Amino acid sequence: MGTPSGTVRCAAIVGPQGAGKTTLLKAMMERAGAKSPALDASAEAKSFHMTTEPNFATCEFLGDQWSFIDCPGSSELFSASLPVMASADIVILVAEPNADRAASLGGYFRYLDDHKIPHVLFVNRIDEAQTRVRDLLESLQSFSDRPLVLRQTPIRDGDQVVGAIDLVSERAWKYREGEQSELIEIPEAAKEREAEAREVMLDAVADFDDNLMEQILEDKTPPSEEIYGLMAEELRDDMVVPVMLGSAAHGNGVTRLLKLLRHETPAVGATAARQGFNGAATAASVIRTAHVPHTGKVSVLRIWSGDIKNGDTIDGSRVTGLLALNGDKRDKVDAASMGGVVGLARMDELNSGDLIVDGKINPGDAGVENPEPVYSLSIRPKNNKDDVKLSAALHKLSEEDPSLTAERRQETAELLLRGQGDIHLRLAAAKLKSQYNVEIETSPPKPSYRETIRGATDHHARHKKQSGGHGQFADIKVKVAPAARGAGFSFDEVIHGGSVPKQFIPAVEAGVAEGLGEGPLGFPVVDLAVTLHDGQHHPVDSNEMSFKLAGRQAMREALPECDPVLLEPIFKTEIHTPTEHTSKVHGVISSRRGQILGFDARKGWPGWDTVTAMMPEPGLADLIIELRSLSQGAATFTAEFDHYQELFGKDAEKIVLERKAKKEAS
Repeated sequence: MGTPSGTVRCAAIVGPQGAGKTTLLKAMMERAGAKSPALDASAEAKSFHMTTEPNFATCEFLGDQWSFIDCPGSSELFSASLPVMASADIVILVAEPNADRAASLGGYFRYLDDHKIPHVLFVNRIDEAQTRVRDLLESLQSFSDRPLVLRQTPIRDGDQVVGAIDLVSERAWKYREGEQSELIEIPEAAKEREAEAREVMLDAVADFDDNLMEQILEDKTPPSEEIYGLMAEELRDDMVVPVMLGSAAHGNGVTRLLKLLRHETPAVGATAARQGFNGAATAASVIRTAHVPHTGKVSVLRIWSGDIKNGDTIDGSRVTGLLALNGDKRDKVDAASMGGVVGLARMDELNSGDLIVDGKINPGDAGVENPEPVYSLSIRPKNNKDDVKLSAALHKLSEEDPSLTAERRQETAELLLRGQGDIHLRLAAAKLKSQYNVEIETSPPKPSYRETIRGATDHHARHKKQSGGHGQFADIKVKVAPAARGAGFSFDEVIHGGSVPKQFIPAVEAGVAEGLGEGPLGFPVVDLAVTLHDGQHHPVDSNEMSFKLAGRQAMREALPECDPVLLEPIFKTEIHTPTEHTSKVHGVISSRRGQILGFDARKGWPGWDTVTAMMPEPGLADLIIELRSLSQGAATFTAEFDHYQELFGKDAEKIVLERKAKKEAS
């Protein structure tokens, strides 16, 4: 499928932190003859020394218009790459030349394979490689459903990689510092390895083409043009993943990568069809939202068909702020056409994931499912007067990054900021301060402990108050007994003879419920049954308030007699990890008082396992940090509350004492 004249093709650059994505983008821009824009220009990117949000850059290469999007590499910011990869015509997955780091690319391969997105693997810093390329590809292949097809083989001088051989054209290039490589004869020492690698490449391509397979079986050598054409077709159909070699920092392999992109990247129409955006005169999807100082809300669009111009209307709102995005520059433009990536300012109705079709907004139609939060902090404004400002700022942050959420937890009365890890939340805190002038204080969230009883009692409580005029009087007798785990609180009455008038019984129940808000150990009380079976009333001094206070008093006095016990929340947890780290995950679970239920291969994820366990809530607090530390940032987990479990011994005593000390201090 051809690309209409004037359209822009889009390539996303993704990969783990430290792989050299931003360096590669700069090298590609310079090799294309364009000045690289200022990348990672935000205060947060400079402070954290990393890419913290997508970088946009545009250039022309051999007459073609390109939009490149460089995505954050931190595993905690992985969700920022998802809508970018979904909207790109091709994805450049950047890898380090280290087989031990292969697992860090697992999540990228899985997403690209699941969504059938054409992608090329660029092995960066090949000049630093201590691993043979074939060993590296073998490690990476275990995480990819698509065959990884090596398109180049390295030329070595001793232990140094000094060039590469193109396995299709069988031409060799010697790397030159910061310049295009020099065409040379294939060194004698490399010919045997080149022939072997070329045979492997042709076999992989022939798996999808019967004609090529016949030629190979007949020992015929197909022309290079035919092989290039088949490879381009197979890449566009996401059948294979071509593997390129180079060193972005030295400008090596960059031209070959650019030429592959030029000749083999699918056309914009093919990408639109892949996403189901057909049949509309004008269609665009919102791939990112940003709140920019002095500009306001900016929605980043990828245009699938037609044009968007200043003066157009979208759901009744007039388009007035189209912006060309290039590094830290946002220049005003009059229009953007098919394939373009453009900013649209001051269109508050738009949100990330929305689809615009013929001037109408279809909310969320182009959305990408965000990962569940795996790390939380309790937050509060440093200045109490900033409550309203904090709420507004958090809303804007969640618009920019839907994987970041804030919610009020009723059980502990805390405002929780939830996201993908410590760096993710520290980055959010930095943005709150720098962009919205709101400083926050943070602390670990309080686990939602409960308490229950193991014994029963029959308790008599009387509330009596006389202060002139009508007094207060209520007398009740209640039976308190434990209930099954998870049964909650139940109230019943078996009053005979009107000892407690019917109109006051709901007040007793309300008072009892209030009295369960904090038990003798300092936590809400659950899983017990209370039965009102007798009492007394006064014809003048009894009223609803009196009986409510009596019910509350009854719980305060009776519960310490019922052998109270602490309950700890237990979550059913699934930890997803590359198989090579499964045994380490078992140790992590045990060290956090978890109970392993079993493990199995992760469905649909080659090279991964899923370990299922019951984990106490405190054990989940910083679990993601330890998991990522042992797995090159690859492992993650999901957790769902399952039940409460009794907790005894020193752990329980410590929790109760800490609760008591905090209460006394407050």
